[in-house]
Amino acid sequence: MTLDSSATTVQTLRVDGARLHYEVRGQGPLVALVGAPMAAAGFAALADLLATDHTVLTTDPRGIGRSPVDDPEQDSTPPLRAADLSRLIAELDAGPAIVLGSSGGACTALALAQTRPEQVRLTIAHEPPLDGLLDDRDELHRATEEMIARYLAGDVIGAWRLFMATAGIRLPEGALEQMFGGERDPQAVADELRWFGHELRETVHWRPDVAALRGTEVVVGIGEASAGQLCDRTSRALAEALDVEPVAFPGGHTGFAEDPEPFAIRLRAVLAGIR
Repeated sequence: MTLDSSATTVQTLRVDGARLHYEVRGQGPLVALVGAPMAAAGFAALADLLATDHTVLTTDPRGIGRSPVDDPEQDSTPPLRAADLSRLIAELDAGPAIVLGSSGGACTALALAQTRPEQVRLTIAHEPPLDGLLDDRDELHRATEEMIARYLAGDVIGAWRLFMATAGIRLPEGALEQMFGGERDPQAVADELRWFGHELRETVHWRPDVAALRGTEVVVGIGEASAGQLCDRTSRALAEALDVEPVAFPGGHTGFAEDPEPFAIRLRAVLAGIR
């Protein structure tokens, strides 16, 4: 595939049980930016910054946004999403890839590294929600079940309130009502329902194969503003299990989207260390 570094190529790929929307920018070594449930749009600004000297792949994960699934009742697991990412990397024929996964996408990236290590040059796992690595995993899993139950029962604000409390994320008074109340974009609501109903549980319950990952190059990223939050704890647990030092990235859990320029600078410093 010949790519114009100034353009974004938008395509779809048919995989088992889904049709994946994906976007490609730039030229150079392949970097995949992966979220779950975050779609390609959330990485657009960072992708533009990296595309000056990289081929950058972004995608809507199966069941989210522009990537419909054949069976809406199928759960989205990190290994299933990793198989999708493997197909996309093979389709581009530009690997092995540097894979930056954030949140649930970090679980996807880790699952790919441990099952298809030949396709991955470096895995950057930015704040993976690996609740199973923590001592209080049972309490966290109970909270997950409660927030899912609240959401599916129609208590959207209550579900998000419990989610934020469990994640250790503090928001201003009234922020939840402003973010998740009133008239909302139908696609955002559909993606949210998909996430609560078929993705959240499978992602936070997933446990990586630490022995397999030790044979690969893994950087564990933590947002500088995430101190004390749940994903700070899970990321540090992963780093300890892998016997690596975590790397601080600017911003918080979604720093790459909220202020992508300093995030890109730190990411380039990490990439410079593997060349």
